[in-house]
Amino acid sequence: MGETELEATLTTMTNLEFGKMVQAASKRLTSQAEFINSLNVFPVPDGDTGTNISLAFASGAKYEREVTSTSVSDQAAALAKGLLMGARGNSGVITSQIFRGFSKSVDGKQTLSAKDFAEALAASAQTAYKAVMKPTEGTILTVIREAAKAGRDKANETDDIAVVMDAVYAASQKALASTPDLLPVLKQVGVVDSGGQGLVFIFQSFDEVLNGKSTDSDIDTPDDAQMDEMINATHHRSVQGELDPNDIKYGYCTEIMVRIGGGQQVDRKFDYDEFYQYLAGLGDSLLVINDDEIVKVHVHTEHPGDVMTWGQHFGDLIKVKVDNMRHQQEEIMEKDQDEVTTKTAVGVAQPVAAPDTAVISISAGDGVAELFKSLGVTHVINGGQTMNPSTEDIVKAINASGAKKAIVLPNNGNIFMAADQAAKVADVPTVIVHSKSISQGMTALLAYNPDSELDANKQAMEDNLDTVKSGQVTHAIRDTTLDGIEIKNGEFMGIIDGSIKVTDASLLGAATKMVQAMIDDDSEIVTVIYGADATEADASSLEDAIMALDDELEVEIHEGDQPVYPFLVSVE
Repeated sequence: MGETELEATLTTMTNLEFGKMVQAASKRLTSQAEFINSLNVFPVPDGDTGTNISLAFASGAKYEREVTSTSVSDQAAALAKGLLMGARGNSGVITSQIFRGFSKSVDGKQTLSAKDFAEALAASAQTAYKAVMKPTEGTILTVIREAAKAGRDKANETDDIAVVMDAVYAASQKALASTPDLLPVLKQVGVVDSGGQGLVFIFQSFDEVLNGKSTDSDIDTPDDAQMDEMINATHHRSVQGELDPNDIKYGYCTEIMVRIGGGQQVDRKFDYDEFYQYLAGLGDSLLVINDDEIVKVHVHTEHPGDVMTWGQHFGDLIKVKVDNMRHQQEEIMEKDQDEVTTKTAVGVAQPVAAPDTAVISISAGDGVAELFKSLGVTHVINGGQTMNPSTEDIVKAINASGAKKAIVLPNNGNIFMAADQAAKVADVPTVIVHSKSISQGMTALLAYNPDSELDANKQAMEDNLDTVKSGQVTHAIRDTTLDGIEIKNGEFMGIIDGSIKVTDASLLGAATKMVQAMIDDDSEIVTVIYGADATEADASSLEDAIMALDDELEVEIHEGDQPVYPFLVSVE
């Protein structure tokens, strides 16, 4: 907000307020990502709700920044599009659906009244609920529903949007606090819903902007390295080797840092809105962050000199950086032409000759990737529990495959929604085989027939999912009690088909107990995949322990290199 204060009563939301709301929310989610991650119900070192929501919203904020239109409708549509393409995990996808409903409700509106805003939030809740096959209360869905209801009620009493937002934010906090009472597992562990917490942070930022309660300096401002990383992770990541440099509308990526009030050419008092609006007319991908002393600018423009001159009206330039993006793109294209194999959009080698059907698996670890390829997978997206790929990542992998159709194996329940969204917007017919684990994905592949139709393969592969038991061993990152099991920080846990079943002070002890709980009289094969935090010797010790349980079992050992989980185990 800089030094500009909003009027006491805000009856009209323009593009300026909306843009500031979005950017403030994105910054807050980035700064609070680790806290949201810590609310993960399981005390495992891979809670990623905060990471997922922050990355999704950063993508939405990037799309919103690129809009030069002054229409809130256009901004909301860009936000929704960016959120969808950047959506990761169930929480990220639901957040994208919340703002998809908002966008549809405000379609065609230049500005918003209090009733417009409240009705858009009500539409957000409806769209979010429809997006989930079996809505669960005590989650982000509860928070958006209660917040939207409060907003609609308040809009019947006042035309002040800021007052409506006060009610929305207060209701979201109350709904978040109620989530442990609605979802017993949250109360058992002593946390609120992590996705709901992310939405509350979004509404907190909206409320502060609309009420003039915060300036940009109140929100953690990224330092130079963080700002560069944020920009590179959002915009520059989208530049692909096939893009014609001549298609780049604004060719110079320009960044300046201005010391407000310093220097000999100052002839204007800094006003955020005036400063931002002028730069918005020079290009796109505009980002302006300031505190009382410094203003940082990132913009794509054809006239970098004009950006610098404008900055000097308000202070002296203490940092200037200009990159010719057309030249950078030419270098990328030259480098791509020198490579023998092509790469997918997510960095995984694919055959030069495109397959008729792309079989795409999502997993982490080079060894696991090789195992999937040996079973018929044509492309592997690097990701999984520690980093859910976005909808856009999956879409790019499908489209870049060159195949006529595609099958995607998420191998993680938290990737299902992003994969389902990707299947809807991919260029070729795509089906999702809903494998919840690496073990399920590998078992599903045993039913794959390259000569069968897409739907027949999906059915056969999903029918195979329940023929295998899946186990994972990792360590606890906090003390808790879950399902009657007391878990201590640092202990190893055995997770069977998504539920923590055993704990032990040692890796081998936990893994042995887990396998013992998985096997029965019908078990024949136990497959052990050891990860980056285990050794071949550890795997051999586990094999000996398994044979001591039942010497008629067949034990297979593979090196997977996967992070977080020293052992992945399947029993068939």
